[in-house]
Amino acid sequence: MGDVILGIGVDVVDIARFEATLERTPRLRDRLFTEIEKPLPTRSLAARFAAKEAVAKALGAPPGLAHLEAEVRCDDLGKPELRVTGKVAEVAYGLGVKRWHISLSHDAGVAVAYVIAEG
Repeated sequence: MGDVILGIGVDVVDIARFEATLERTPRLRDRLFTEIEKPLPTRSLAARFAAKEAVAKALGAPPGLAHLEAEVRCDDLGKPELRVTGKVAEVAYGLGVKRWHISLSHDAGVAVAYVIAEG
């Protein structure tokens, strides 16, 4: 039998609202984003935040997941890739997740992320 979809998550973020939240709470950036993610423009951060939320949804939204444990990087061609560590990796392993598929977009003031957990 081939690989199966174990979970799907999607999240949408209003970029202006997200930017206002980051400006109001500067330390939030440190709690949400890794050192690789932090320098990115707000629209990219909003898409990555949406991805982190979508990862949690794809895993069934168990308690105790940390945003820093799901990092979105880009390969040499700019394709987003997901790297999970800590509790996120532990939960994913327990569910049998072998591969992640991720798509990010931002347009018209919103950012969206779609995540598939495959096992």
